[in-house]
Amino acid sequence: MSPAPLEPASGEPPPIFRLKADFFRVLGHPARVRILELLRDGERSVGELQAATGLESSGTSQHLTAMRRQGLVESRRAGTSVFYRAKDPRIFQLLEIAKQILAGRLEETRELLGDLAAEDAPRS
Repeated sequence: MSPAPLEPASGEPPPIFRLKADFFRVLGHPARVRILELLRDGERSVGELQAATGLESSGTSQHLTAMRRQGLVESRRAGTSVFYRAKDPRIFQLLEIAKQILAGRLEETRELLGDLAAEDAPRS
């Protein structure tokens, strides 16, 4: 049995790939990654997130709305405050894996810079 084609005859990718791409697209903004990192320690109010990120109120709300639509965060209201938390704590594992991948890439770059510096070192 051969695997299903990655793209149907119409040229459009199957819906599952669109779903995955939309999920990662939401993570593609630095402010959203920062917000998720802030939520690692537990829920925070919108005001706390705004202060920690330096974003305007409208920008903070837009980022939180985008993440809520993708199921990354959920909110609760307490009086006049709205608090957010990660909906699924596995998002922090994903962020940690990304950090490890980036650390590996930076280590490779550091080694290359060392090699480059060694080329320029005076030879005795």
